[in-house]
Amino acid sequence: MLLTGAEIICECLVEQGVDTVFGYPGGAALNTYDALYKYSDKINHILTAHEQGASHAADGYARSTGKTGVVITTSGPGATNIVTGLATANIDSIPMVAITANVTTDQLGRDSFQEVDIVKIVKPITKASFIVEKVEDLADALRKAFTLAQSGRKGPVLVDIPKDVTSNKAEFSALAPAQPEIIKITNPESIKAVQEIIKNSSQPIIYAGGGIISADASAELTKFAELIDAPVCCSLMGLGCIPASHPLCMGNIGMHGGYETGMATGKCDLIIAAGARFSDRVAGDREKFGYQAKIVQLEIDEKEINKNVKVDEYILGDIKEILTSLADGIEQQNHAEWIETINKWKKEIEIKPALGDGYFSSKDVFEALNEIMADDDIMATDVGQHQMWAAQYNEAEAPRTFITSGGLGTMGFGMGAAIGSQMGNLDKRVVLITGDGSFHMNLNELVTLKSYDLPVVVIVMNNSVLGMVRQWQKLFYGRRFSQTDPHRATDFVALANSFGIEGMRISSEDEIKPVLEKAFALKKPVVIDCLISPDENVLPMIPPGKTIDDIITSM
Repeated sequence: MLLTGAEIICECLVEQGVDTVFGYPGGAALNTYDALYKYSDKINHILTAHEQGASHAADGYARSTGKTGVVITTSGPGATNIVTGLATANIDSIPMVAITANVTTDQLGRDSFQEVDIVKIVKPITKASFIVEKVEDLADALRKAFTLAQSGRKGPVLVDIPKDVTSNKAEFSALAPAQPEIIKITNPESIKAVQEIIKNSSQPIIYAGGGIISADASAELTKFAELIDAPVCCSLMGLGCIPASHPLCMGNIGMHGGYETGMATGKCDLIIAAGARFSDRVAGDREKFGYQAKIVQLEIDEKEINKNVKVDEYILGDIKEILTSLADGIEQQNHAEWIETINKWKKEIEIKPALGDGYFSSKDVFEALNEIMADDDIMATDVGQHQMWAAQYNEAEAPRTFITSGGLGTMGFGMGAAIGSQMGNLDKRVVLITGDGSFHMNLNELVTLKSYDLPVVVIVMNNSVLGMVRQWQKLFYGRRFSQTDPHRATDFVALANSFGIEGMRISSEDEIKPVLEKAFALKKPVVIDCLISPDENVLPMIPPGKTIDDIITSM
């Protein structure tokens, strides 16, 4: 059938199973938006307040569902406004397709109104980016983008489409969407070698990363951990890949991980890194990280092998297939004594937060949330101290229920991510944990929450300071609080009300659970101003570039 380029875009979206997109219209994108109007019975477009919010929403949608998130923008500033969102998705390997408009092909390269070369701008922060200059090439380009986003190590792909390409016509024939290529194990001869290392280990641990969740391999990981009787510590991106209540789950690893995870990393004789990349926030001193142990890396991306930490063996391929193949041929292992040692370490360090008079601990808030939230409810976060408290105290029982910016650490990520997570999971509740610093970067998206009546509970951990930066200033900069006490007078309850959203406040410990229960019962958007101490720190903490021997437990 003969269709315009704009109609081909919509047909390709439907063909790829896309029912929800996020974006913001503009001049160069008018043809596309005119077609979206005609396809509104098949494609639900969520209009955000800002393109960056749309990109984070597409990201949150992808993280929480496993589907490809889609963001659509106009040219120029509309396209550049999603750069941070693409970088966030890229470093965390999140499948997204960004469709940007551009000026007409005859105006390219002339510094035309709202023209940028977005393809070159985003090349380092996407799996691929390309411009389509002929309408006849459009369908294949979009199909390629969706396949790339979900193949191998997943990530964002950008397709830039000049305005005349969306108005020109071409023949279109629908095709069944291509299935992402399953990456086979490229070095199967290493399986036996790794199995032998596992059999000879008496003190193993598994370091699980976001690759487990990306590959939908949580069940295989849990089964494998049970088989080899190895405790599992998770990167920030890996939280939820094994239930927090599972006896083998040690929780978060790294700079703000538990004392027991740090000790286990320093005392184990085997580290199995599964879908994890040895970030500097995990392996502070990369020369000493696990130096006493054999290190095995299970990975889909060959570029990650030996990139950050030298490993003794590795298996390259799809993590689900790797875990299944490794389990075949290993008898049930038993490391009861090792696990008991780790459980003792859990009790050796008690963190007593310095709060000041009249304040309650952030831990109290998360303990109440753990009682109220269902196991499949979703927690999204922004970035800062509140994010680390969430990683420490939130009991993630299922994959894709902890949505956070890991590698890029993007303040302002949370509100868009919560919107996208809610749109992808309308049968679940979404809670956004943010700080007053991060919230000031994305509070414009409250209008989106209200416009679509999304029942997101926004909890602002309000300490009136830029908490994480301030904590580093305490430790490493002689308590010189440069620009981290902003003295803002924002009334978050009044702000929420001005958007037509219910605003609440928690100012004492006895208000925590009643306010949270009231917020959840409303089943509509709510903002809770949660007043916490500016002096509460995220502890324990291993300083950057250091090891468990340098752990800080009080300050």
